Amino acid sequence: MSNTGQRNEGLPADAYPPDELGRFGAFGGRFVPETVMAALDELEIAMNEAFADPAFHAERAEMARDFIGRPTPLYLAARLTEDVGGARIWLKREDLAHTGAHKINNALGQALIAKRLGKQRIVAETGAGQHGVAAATVCARFGLQAVIYMGEEDMRRQRPNVVRMHFLGAEVIPVTNGAGTLKDALNDAIRDWITNVETTHYMIGTAAGMHPYPYLVRRLQAVIGEESRVQMLERTGQLPDAVVACVGGGSNAIGIFHPFRDDPVRLIGVEAGGDGGALHARTLSGGRVSILHGSRSYVLCDDDGQVLETHSISAGLDYPGVGPEHAALLTSGRAEYVGVSDEEALVAFDRLCRLEGIIPALETSHALVTAERLAKELGPDANILVGLSGRGDKDVDQIAERRAKA
Repeated sequence: MSNTGQRNEGLPADAYPPDELGRFGAFGGRFVPETVMAALDELEIAMNEAFADPAFHAERAEMARDFIGRPTPLYLAARLTEDVGGARIWLKREDLAHTGAHKINNALGQALIAKRLGKQRIVAETGAGQHGVAAATVCARFGLQAVIYMGEEDMRRQRPNVVRMHFLGAEVIPVTNGAGTLKDALNDAIRDWITNVETTHYMIGTAAGMHPYPYLVRRLQAVIGEESRVQMLERTGQLPDAVVACVGGGSNAIGIFHPFRDDPVRLIGVEAGGDGGALHARTLSGGRVSILHGSRSYVLCDDDGQVLETHSISAGLDYPGVGPEHAALLTSGRAEYVGVSDEEALVAFDRLCRLEGIIPALETSHALVTAERLAKELGPDANILVGLSGRGDKDVDQIAERRAKA
């Protein structure tokens, strides 16, 4: 396939908005208590006003350049490509953004909107801790109060990020409910927001949840794909044959996928296959349609809609739901979603460390597994773009502990 960059006749990269009820086809919407409907309406109005305001885009662009360090580089993983054999593997280096992951793109945009709303208190949830760090970072920058909810189990396995959040002045609240992971942190963050809605902005970290959050987060994260599309054309003269990204809630994946939606490019999301058996977080490839956190999407749940236990070595992928736009991409056939196990991700983690001198996040390591398989399938004339969503500093203690027990 020769992708010269001629875009199909279609909508611009920031199009495909949800309908008036916040749905992407059959997915999305608002399934929330009446107590937060006014706050969601207020946020939607502020979001639309911001996106229509050149001053908002100018301030965001300036801070993206000077504070985040955008654009992030596009890197040809030459030694990895040679070792795997087949297509060239390109890495979109979100690990080089300030705070070490893509999460800062969304946190910055939401902080600017919170300022417009006059909200001085921010609540957020975090799993791997990268969104918590990003939220704490922008709150420090703008003088906002940061309250971060994080599952007790995730605090244990992502200790370095907990320390970083404290350094940045955030209050980190352990969540002991349920499994003590991302789902439970999100539950408690929403409870806090409902209680303090007049003074507090809920800074969700993923492209899931109730409208307008999935659309808002996608708009703020689409910078990843927008930059990647330009960079691939500059470096290769054509678009990639495939774009691969890990998927938990789905913000990094929808951000890199979206600007390629009208192009003849395969979009492949990689979910957490867990132990390779019953314990996993393969929501799109193993779940069913239900309601979770105010949105209709795919959920790992039983016949009665009760959420099932999930597992992933990667805290950022250990979530039983997924953003509604990913559900729409799956059912329309525009994107593919596959699962990768913990052990497979660890092998890919080691390979990138030793061949490229890059320590990837465990989330990203899942995407690398699929990229390596696809490279062999497509052959040496093809190009694969991988969203390197974050760096692995946060995971090194956990991996070392796991190997010490092996």
